[in-house]
Amino acid sequence: MSTVKSIRDLNIEGKKVFIRCDFNVPMDEFLNITDDRRIRSAIPTIKYCLDHNCSVVLTSHLGRPKGVDSKFSLKPVAKRLNRLLDREVIIADDVIGQDAKNKAENLKTGDVLLLENLRFESGETKNDENLAKELASFANVYINDAFGVCHRAHSSVEAITRFFDNEHKAAGFLLQKEIEFSQNLLKKPTRPFVAVVGGSKVSGKLQALNNLLPKVDKIIVGGGMAFTFLKARGYEVGNSLVEDDLVEEAYKIIQKAKELKVKFYLPVDIVAAQTFSADSVIKFVTTQEIPKGWMGLDIGPASVRVFKEALSDAQTILWNGPMGVFEIDKFSKGSIKISHAIAEAHATTVVGGGDTADVVNRAGDADEMTFISTGGGASLELIEGKELPGVKVLTTRDDT
Repeated sequence: MSTVKSIRDLNIEGKKVFIRCDFNVPMDEFLNITDDRRIRSAIPTIKYCLDHNCSVVLTSHLGRPKGVDSKFSLKPVAKRLNRLLDREVIIADDVIGQDAKNKAENLKTGDVLLLENLRFESGETKNDENLAKELASFANVYINDAFGVCHRAHSSVEAITRFFDNEHKAAGFLLQKEIEFSQNLLKKPTRPFVAVVGGSKVSGKLQALNNLLPKVDKIIVGGGMAFTFLKARGYEVGNSLVEDDLVEEAYKIIQKAKELKVKFYLPVDIVAAQTFSADSVIKFVTTQEIPKGWMGLDIGPASVRVFKEALSDAQTILWNGPMGVFEIDKFSKGSIKISHAIAEAHATTVVGGGDTADVVNRAGDADEMTFISTGGGASLELIEGKELPGVKVLTTRDDT
């Protein structure tokens, strides 16, 4: 047996604690944070450390900068943390440079320091041990509270743990909650258990779909990935997004669902357009009549009704991936209506992934969901049964 060590299992009283957070929040063009849920989710772990007279060093990445780039600075995050913690958050001008070192060295009890964007250092995504060693030197205790990056072996997630023994590294409250939720949900869901899977590509969700099939009672597929399945059924899909090399795999999944007596739902109508833009002319067509040269960019009203009906008796719903190109208003209606349907269901509702969480927020349904996971890729990999690199290193085996 193995368990993930919790921050509660450590003696952190008066220590300097390094917390890897996930502050990868969406911002508008004026660098205003448009959704601070990920920042708010980290507050319980930070406050727990402050209540134990610790000084705290916070780190995160933001976006995918190529080197240092002020557009990706964590300064707006520091401002929001100031407000949420109701105390001054010191921000370093760099990650492991002189400024960060000086500020980390001079931290007093109750101080909170936020290092600059981890990805300003190219070694972060390469799991560079030298970078990890520098980061580890800032504190005596390491806490990972960033579920969204646990499926990646990065310096601040994996390599850094080599510099802390088992008594000085653990998972924060958010990370623990995410792992427990994902694992327990799949072990003993209340039935009927319905998985709603969307997003643009089948390739990213193939393994998860295969893994979900024996566990669920119904699967609803929407988004761009639905067209690969529709093509597998022999339909003409026009210019819609299709992964031709996966059509055969999609067909196998449909067949496997039949064998397992899992109800498999695909869109029956779609919102079609000739171009991928907000001002393109749209029309509603059934999935059997997609005109050549047109592409499906959202599920249509009949699909919404069918999917709602399929969800009506669900006791557990797992939703990962939007139903269409929700970033463009005219192609967001399907996703928003499904969000409302899931929110209104008398079921345990679990939403996984950044895009899906974004839809739920836009739809105003966030408070109605049982649990919104902060990590898309990570929650999918847990569903696939994989051991996440960032979690594995915080796991203690009972026989050790």
